[in-house]
Amino acid sequence: MSGVKVKICGVNDPVAFDTAVACGADWVGFVFFPRSPRYVTPAAAAALSGRHQGGPLRVGLFVDPTEAAIAEALEAVPLDVLQLYGAADVAAIRARFGLPVWRAVGVGIPADLPRDMTGADALLVEPKPPPGSDRPGGNAVQFDWGLLQGWTAPGPWLLAGGLTPTNVAEAIRATGAPAVDVSSGIERRRGEKDPALIRAFIEAARGA
Repeated sequence: MSGVKVKICGVNDPVAFDTAVACGADWVGFVFFPRSPRYVTPAAAAALSGRHQGGPLRVGLFVDPTEAAIAEALEAVPLDVLQLYGAADVAAIRARFGLPVWRAVGVGIPADLPRDMTGADALLVEPKPPPGSDRPGGNAVQFDWGLLQGWTAPGPWLLAGGLTPTNVAEAIRATGAPAVDVSSGIERRRGEKDPALIRAFIEAARGA
């Protein structure tokens, strides 16, 4: 069995949350970014998280957040990890909230690959958004895994970008990723997770 960890991101309904729990996901991600089709309010995330005690760690995804916005979310739902996009001050946010911080890094060419952690506890390595996109992240674009050849990760990291149940095992073998993050690759339609695909993704990643 693989020791690869799995994050199911963009969880926004009870069936998806329950399936991620039942299948042993390591993390579930709640997206607090209104332009995302997977957006949840802090109250909605709290209702989902409250369905099960324990289970996967809860990750909150924020884009260019203010500390007030993070505080508002944390008042509603206990989060275990803060995942940040944009120019947020990682050190200040960790100091304020006392939680691990992940920093997302968009990669289009080898020079984009991170050489240090810049204060983050882990890095989420994914493709740069396509031109004209109004949302950060991989946007279902498959990562060019060859960009990672010869790269030495400066610390803990997760691979994201166009991963699906059919390619995740190959991605893990090609990159040596210790953890993978999936969102659109396990949806039956935009913003709606498919329980069968969640299950298949986790099984494929763990069996890589």
